[in-house]
Amino acid sequence: MTSNYTPDPIDRARIDGADGPLLLDFGTDWCGWCRRARRLVDEFAAAHPSLLHVRIEDGPGRRLGRRFRVKHWPTLVLLADGGELARVVRPGAAADLEPLRAGLDRARSHSDS
Repeated sequence: MTSNYTPDPIDRARIDGADGPLLLDFGTDWCGWCRRARRLVDEFAAAHPSLLHVRIEDGPGRRLGRRFRVKHWPTLVLLADGGELARVVRPGAAADLEPLRAGLDRARSHSDS
């Protein structure tokens, strides 16, 4: 996990080749919504050690954010095997992350079969 949003682009090959679930966290370090959500997202990621969490700086001209249809920050996109499992926009409470938990459960049950 990166502690700050990185301006370095992540390529599609790294996304598609991720071993296990991948949480893309689109936002910026100066965004108030992003700063408020940081603790929630960090706690969620820490509770799921198999989850690769990558913070990606987003903004005008950032293609990856557009590819994932990011319109508000933070936007959290949970992927597995290159496919989107869940999405959460601007979480304000732990309960807001429930779609991510459900997505991880689906990924685990799919990998067990």
